[in-house]
Amino acid sequence: MLKRVQIKKHRSAGDSFAIVASQYNARYVDAMLRAAKTELQRAGVTSIEIVRVPGAFEIPVIAARLANDIPNHSVSAIICLGVILRGETVHAAHVGEAVSRALMEIQLRYGIPVIHEVLLLENENQARARCLDKNHNRGTEAAQTALQMARVMKKIS
Repeated sequence: MLKRVQIKKHRSAGDSFAIVASQYNARYVDAMLRAAKTELQRAGVTSIEIVRVPGAFEIPVIAARLANDIPNHSVSAIICLGVILRGETVHAAHVGEAVSRALMEIQLRYGIPVIHEVLLLENENQARARCLDKNHNRGTEAAQTALQMARVMKKIS
């Protein structure tokens, strides 16, 4: 069952966030990007860096570059947005697994939250439900998770 997004009241003072978003399946990714930006701005975030990449497979290299640059350019979390739709071959599964593994390794290596919303979906109906429906938008959830993780990371520092 699809979980309805709960609007939470987060406040973020001085945090900076980066969003790495795929251009592929733009209709869906753009909707998640708008929702994530809206949620961060609602929390008071004024520093949001957006980097667009061709597809989901290219997201980890940019996330790693941003994470590696933390001493010079501080971000509190990196949000990764993409949509992979399954086709007739196993290619989508390979891309999804590789991206998931890489994003996990980046956050562990660099000690920065990397929010994984690179969705591997069966069809466009699932994409519409998770990306275009404001009640279930994964971009909103990604931003909420990033805000929560930024707060947790500050607390344990």
